[in-house]
This record gives sequence, C-alpha cells and structure tokens, in this order.
Amino acid sequence: MVSESLSEELEKLKNKLMKMGRLLEEQIYKSVKALVDKDIKLAYEVINNDDIIDNMELEIEKRALCLIALKQPMAKDLRLIATIMKMIGDIERMADHAANIAQITIDLYDQAYIKPLIDIPRMAKISQDMIQKTLKAFMDQDVELAMSLVPMEKEINALYDQIFRELLSYMMQDSKNIPQSTRLLLVAKNLERVGDHATNLAEMAIYLVKGQRVDLNKLAHARRREG
Repeated sequence: MVSESLSEELEKLKNKLMKMGRLLEEQIYKSVKALVDKDIKLAYEVINNDDIIDNMELEIEKRALCLIALKQPMAKDLRLIATIMKMIGDIERMADHAANIAQITIDLYDQAYIKPLIDIPRMAKISQDMIQKTLKAFMDQDVELAMSLVPMEKEINALYDQIFRELLSYMMQDSKNIPQSTRLLLVAKNLERVGDHATNLAEMAIYLVKGQRVDLNKLAHARRREG
C-alpha cells in the first residue's frame, strides 16, 4: 500500500465499495425471488452470502483505516474515506435485511401463501433501483441523482402501508392467517428498512460533494404526509 499513490488507493477503495454494492443488489433480488418461487436453495444461498458481505465490510474498513494512518489524507480525500466507511455500514445492514427475508422464506416453505405476492416484489425492485442510483450518484458525485431517491422512498413507504392494510384485513378475517401475515409483513418491513438505508447512502453521496448532511428520510416522510 505504501508504494502506491493515495489516488490509486482511493480508486481501489471505491471499486471495492461498488463490488459490495452490486452483491447487495443481488442479495435483495434473490431473497425476494426465493420467497416468490419458494426456492429454498436460493434462500440458503442468500443467507450464506451474508458472510461474504460482512467480510467485505471488514476488509474495506481495514484498508480505509490503513490509508488514514499511512497516507494522512487531507480535506476531500479524508471526506471520501469517511463517506465510504459510513456507506459500508449501511450496505452491511441492508444485506442483513435480505438474509432476514431469506430466513422467512425458509420458515414459510411448507405453507401455501394466503395471497399472491405482488407488492413485495415491487418493493424489492424499487429498493434495487435505489441502491443502483445511489451508488452511481456516489461514483459520479451527482447530487441531483442522489436527491431523486426521495420520491422512490415515498413510493416504497406507500407500498409498505398498502401491504400492512391488506395483511391486517386477512388477519381480521381469520385468526389462522395471523402467523403467515405477520411473517409477510416482516418481509415488507425489511424492504422498507432497505429503502431507508438506501437514502442514507444518498445522503452520504451528497455529503461527499457538499460537505453537509441532508436528511432525505425526513424529507421523504414529510412528502409522504403531504401526499
């Protein structure tokens, strides 16, 4: 590491973050696909891959700390390293949510679903798009693209509310529906939390450019009340 320039090391660090982010996208997709298709093998794959993301977080954090110690970065370079260290924490937590969904898939494997799963895959698709956009916003230092997550966060919140109301009606109709409805609601909640973390990533992308934090989650919830 000492023999390489700071700019080269920072580029490697950014690339490792992007690799971690792409694996996260796959985890979100596969976790919900496993749920919809009742693919228990895929669900176990998601759970096993969670360790890979955990290890990637540790590796990136270690390299980042080494850069701070050995290269003594200043100003924007230091802000970049701090941004990456914050982002990998959110990515790791999103991966945990994907693993939670995979575990629920395993728990529900021998049960027929009480309803077609329509809105949950929609939530998953939006969350994947949010992750893709925020990673691109980070790499391109595109504040406008990062801000575009606000309406997406509002949409994912609205879908969660819709799923909650629908599953609640199933629980009220028949108490036998309560255990599965609760599980499916947890899936939706995990995806809603992925959306929250994705907006955290977007906030860090904005911070990298402007040097100040913007609370996109707060903005999304404000628009949710207005809309």
